[in-house]
Amino acid sequence: METAMPPRRFLIPAVLLLAVWAVAGAGQTGSNRPATTLFEDARIIVGDGTPAIDSGAFVVSSGVFGAVGKKGQVKAPAGARRVSLSGKTVMPAIIDGHVHLGYRKGLTFSADNYTRETLLDTLDRFAYYGVAAVLEAGTGRGQLPFTIRPEATRGARYLTAGSGFAMPNGGPGVPMRDAAYGFTSEADARRAVRELRSRHADMVKIWVDDRNGTVEKLRPDLYRAIIDEAHKSGLRVMAHISKLDDAKDLLRAGVDGFAHQVRDKDVDQELLDLLKQRPHVFFMATLWSERRAMYTSRPRWLDEPLMSGTLTQEEVKRLADTFSDRGASPGDEARESVQRLLRNVAALSRVSVTLALGTDSGGVSGGQYFGLASHVEMEQLTKAGLSPAQVIVIATRNTAQVLALDSLGTIGAGKSADFLVLDANPLDDIGNTR
Repeated sequence: METAMPPRRFLIPAVLLLAVWAVAGAGQTGSNRPATTLFEDARIIVGDGTPAIDSGAFVVSSGVFGAVGKKGQVKAPAGARRVSLSGKTVMPAIIDGHVHLGYRKGLTFSADNYTRETLLDTLDRFAYYGVAAVLEAGTGRGQLPFTIRPEATRGARYLTAGSGFAMPNGGPGVPMRDAAYGFTSEADARRAVRELRSRHADMVKIWVDDRNGTVEKLRPDLYRAIIDEAHKSGLRVMAHISKLDDAKDLLRAGVDGFAHQVRDKDVDQELLDLLKQRPHVFFMATLWSERRAMYTSRPRWLDEPLMSGTLTQEEVKRLADTFSDRGASPGDEARESVQRLLRNVAALSRVSVTLALGTDSGGVSGGQYFGLASHVEMEQLTKAGLSPAQVIVIATRNTAQVLALDSLGTIGAGKSADFLVLDANPLDDIGNTR
């Protein structure tokens, strides 16, 4: 069950947020404003894969959805405000299940940046882009993320796995590497899992990757002990992997999900058979890190207004330069790797494996493009042949389920009223979420 948090509302673009609430509350101030609003005339994408509701209406009361349906069938409660969203599309807010907060501040990337101020600022950045919740995936430092978590009520909802698990000096990339626990004994690993349980961690993260032979990979005896202890503690385990054989053994060991796709080979029938036996296991695609090899020309989103929302001109320029003649051109191996990733996403989707949204933003290859990366990841998923409707389910309902956020992910009675208002229909073009 999720930790109770105050409800939030996210509408995009930010200017529209102000306009909607200004219209809704015109002539009313303070306690005189009704706590209930009827939004109507919108196309409503519920987020569960069902057809959109054209000319829809929904009630929001004290930050929670009430009735949702066709205009005329949803009645305005007595005294409610009425807001017309004619020509707009409404969808659930996005959820990003794989990020690394705190290390990016401006153009700097350092453990010294991991402060309360940086964490809260980054959560605000996610919220600006319509991201309702994020999971810090194993790079939390000490007690700070658990101290900040209940305080983080303004921006995106903050979940954390605290410190993840790897072999000594075998975790995430520098400067995050020392954030992970580095153990060589099962007893120490189990003790660390119990410590995470005492802090009410939202997930356990493990790194099972030798990073092309540069570090020691977490041993099977250790990750089996970690998974066993986590399950005894009521915690789920998400693994960073790159190789097919590791994914298979982790499935046999009981892992709950994967922070990345298999990279070294195309997924095979043996893996699919293992996943059939474990229908609740999830995979995150994490394609944002492959952006340079995925786009053969300058992406259109580089020239969209959303780019300037939270980024400095220099940050935008650095990102744009990677797609210009000044950037290092990806080789044939990198392009084939991307195509393999897309094939693997498509293969898992075809057999209904749960796919969730994760970007790795804030990490070594993720950069400081918090929130923007979540939207681009959605566009990248369509390159695997997924429809915009499928991608929206991945970015909303599926990721909410993976993170056990029961109140988020769809638009429905009793859910937290976290939603986006869009100028154009993302079912026609997933880029319209931006």
